[in-house]
Amino acid sequence: MYQPALALLLCTVAAVAGQAATGQKQKVADWTNKYDTHFRKYTKHYFGPDFDWRWFKAQAVAESGLKPNARSKSGARGIMQIMPGTWREIQKKNPHFRDRDSPRWNIAAGIYYDRLLYKRWVSPPPGEERLYFAFGSYNAGYTRIKNTFQRLDPPEAAWEHVEHHVPGQTRYYVRRIRRLMDRGGGAG
Repeated sequence: MYQPALALLLCTVAAVAGQAATGQKQKVADWTNKYDTHFRKYTKHYFGPDFDWRWFKAQAVAESGLKPNARSKSGARGIMQIMPGTWREIQKKNPHFRDRDSPRWNIAAGIYYDRLLYKRWVSPPPGEERLYFAFGSYNAGYTRIKNTFQRLDPPEAAWEHVEHHVPGQTRYYVRRIRRLMDRGGGAG
């Protein structure tokens, strides 16, 4: 009667020990909740109340490790690693987004931009598949992912068919987000 509970406890202890040994946080829930209010608020605003805000937190973990001062060589900044040109594009429609370096506005801008990309992907089915295409576009650029998608004959609506044709960085980026959300994502 108690064996299933003991087995679950042992699995949990092993998982925590493995995580501690590697120093890696395996799921989005393992990361700080410091910015969760922003992720919840802007997900609800741009995607609606039923959309799982943790997808965007997982994306931020993949982008910056949730570090507000993160900078890339290409000029991306903040938790969501917003590029200067992308920030200007976003700010034209959202002049109230004050500071790209502010965690609040950086998260808001990233989720707003995700929404723009998500809306552009009409062909993939709604939900997670469509979200994978949006994340791939966020990382590699919409046109690059769209051109890859259109080159497939016939165009497949599943990310798993497209991911093998996108840059390795993008493939691993989307897989990391999926793993953080505990949705698989393959090896790598």
